[in-house]
Amino acid sequence: MVKIRLRREGSKDRPYYKVVVCDSRARREGAYIEQIGTYDPMTSDARANLDLEKVDKWLGNGAQPSDTVKSLIKKARKETTA
Repeated sequence: MVKIRLRREGSKDRPYYKVVVCDSRARREGAYIEQIGTYDPMTSDARANLDLEKVDKWLGNGAQPSDTVKSLIKKARKETTA
């Protein structure tokens, strides 16, 4: 199964995440198919930068988002309509 999930980057105590599409069996920092955005929780607004066109393409192809990514997508859609 293909999943949309976070890939941890950054140093100790300074996490930075890439939103990636990958095989569900891949490791957290393992290989991925495509990067579709970023998320930096250390900034004051903790905003995610997502390419919603790529997100829609992968969701249409059957990719399953993780719970965290699902909430980031929901927030990104709300910001673009506001």
